[in-house]
Amino acid sequence: MCASRTPAEWDETFELFVDMTLGYMALNMGQRYLNRIERLPMHTSIRTGHEYMLELLNQHPDRMFNKIRMYRPCFEMLIQVLRQQTALQNSRYLTLEEQVMIFVYVISQKATNRMAMEDWQHSGSTISVVFTRICKAIASLSQTFIKAPNFDAIPDEIRWNPKYYPYFQNCVGAIDGTHIAAHAPADVANNFRGRKSTVTSNMLAICSFDMLFTYVVTGWEGAVHDSRVLTTQLEDPTSGFPHPPPGKYYLVDSGYSNKPGFLAPFRNVPYHLRDARRRAGGINGPTELFNYRHASLRNCIERCFGVLKARFPILRYMTNFSLIRQREIAMCCCVLHNFIRLHNRGDPLFDRYGVDGVMPPPDSDSDDDAPSSSGTTRDEGANSRNDNNFANDMRDRIMFEMYLNYN
Repeated sequence: MCASRTPAEWDETFELFVDMTLGYMALNMGQRYLNRIERLPMHTSIRTGHEYMLELLNQHPDRMFNKIRMYRPCFEMLIQVLRQQTALQNSRYLTLEEQVMIFVYVISQKATNRMAMEDWQHSGSTISVVFTRICKAIASLSQTFIKAPNFDAIPDEIRWNPKYYPYFQNCVGAIDGTHIAAHAPADVANNFRGRKSTVTSNMLAICSFDMLFTYVVTGWEGAVHDSRVLTTQLEDPTSGFPHPPPGKYYLVDSGYSNKPGFLAPFRNVPYHLRDARRRAGGINGPTELFNYRHASLRNCIERCFGVLKARFPILRYMTNFSLIRQREIAMCCCVLHNFIRLHNRGDPLFDRYGVDGVMPPPDSDSDDDAPSSSGTTRDEGANSRNDNNFANDMRDRIMFEMYLNYN
């Protein structure tokens, strides 16, 4: 049986009950009051997103280039192509020009959704919808602007350069992979960790010597070796890989094996341009000469990646998109890279990286010269070595002919 409470205890209990009741009533009344007042508008700048777009279009051209990495004539051509070749049109509140500029702004400034909301004075949901719509449309143009090279023609960059002609007259491009920043779910993040333990995705690309991408595949996990990406694309009949005809070949770096269709430098011989230029004694022997000119010509793919990442920093600092969207973003960047190259030959970034021998910053997660997980180097296996004699003989002929004319 409970002991009876004293009058003081009853008074204390009553006061506690009253305090709790009054607190609940005050909270309820305050909530009702907050629900009655209007929500404070957020995007109230006197400059709307449309006015900001017009400001960039009509003022100093460098302002527009600094913001979206292209000039007005090229931007207007892009709008024209999107109207003609996609289903994009003006929306109820945004013109197509503003939608495209928002998208290019985000990938050129590695802008977050909140940054885009503030600059363009639209809600987060509007920015997200616009970004997704334009991303899909530009990615759909990949087959239009990323095409296989003309295998019958000798590239001008080779034909008119005595360092390369006639030695590399059958070369049709250069192949390499590069790592781009990625966001991955925790359960698969380890698959995307590259050699430096950073979360990246692997992109394989072929480029012409005119710094145009001719083939791109994106979305591979960063832990996957370049050899596996290339081998998979070669074996997949639906990949669209542009196989060179007999006698033609792509340049590959010293990590790949030398085989028909893929001309690699000599191993265990100085190869990279930085190494060759540090040597005080200059070129020492035919293999070093071959490797130096091979690296100088293949450098076009490194310069392509340099332009691509300098123009679109989102590839170095990817925000939290889905994996599918990240793959589309990388493809969009390559499509826009080619579009700008075709329609603006005076582009500052191409002028900066377009000089033969320019060396862009090294890719910290590059697989160059890295052994594959199987213990062999990239795509070299014991079963394929006997099939590479023809390619090795061709490389030797090029080397001796080059060295004979060098002395």
